[in-house]
Amino acid sequence: MEKVMEKVRIASIQDLPEKMGKTVRVGELELAVFKLGNGKVTAIENRCPHKGGVLAEGIVSGEHVFCPMHDWKICTTDGQVQAPDVGCVSTYKAVVENDDVFLLI
Repeated sequence: MEKVMEKVRIASIQDLPEKMGKTVRVGELELAVFKLGNGKVTAIENRCPHKGGVLAEGIVSGEHVFCPMHDWKICTTDGQVQAPDVGCVSTYKAVVENDDVFLLI
């Protein structure tokens, strides 16, 4: 049986600063939500797998965020930590409808 996804409104597109992260809580989840320079909205787990750095506070470059604690580079679209470091964070699908941003969880 396929899991039913819940669509949760998290923000207005204007609430998301471009090329910066925003911490969003959905139930027990704490997410880092990014509006990238290309306009795409991405959402990932808000903790770096290395030492738990808050990824929403990291520097965004392209589709990556650099952890503010130890500069680990993490892809905001697939959650993969970039070499030479290893690991990953959970990713969540974000969709924009009109001016509203939703997460599918």
